[in-house]
Amino acid sequence: MAKEFSRTSRIGEVIMRELAQMIQQEVSDPRVGMVTVSHVSVTPDLKYAKVYITRLNGIESEKDVNECIAGLTNAAGFLKRGIAKRVEIRTIPELRFYYDKSLEHGFHMDELIAKANEDLTGS
Repeated sequence: MAKEFSRTSRIGEVIMRELAQMIQQEVSDPRVGMVTVSHVSVTPDLKYAKVYITRLNGIESEKDVNECIAGLTNAAGFLKRGIAKRVEIRTIPELRFYYDKSLEHGFHMDELIAKANEDLTGS
């Protein structure tokens, strides 16, 4: 049986694809850098979209994350207008950007597992 998707999740997927492309090609703010959109969560009333981003070139500090989020927040109006041109829905949600730490957490867990395996085989 095919899995059913809600309208909000389908809209989130479309917004995620369009945002990823627009951020890569059209946002020229140096604070943003190499960013990918990892997930978009849209509220049921389609007023807000939480956009979770990850920096591909990594982060050096919390200040880098805050500057990246500030750059994207500054470009939110531009990005919203771009989505309105590309996607045919009645209301375009307000974009709110959040940093997704799951990729870094995954790398950290891989390091811990590798270290645990090394300790087991080394003993």
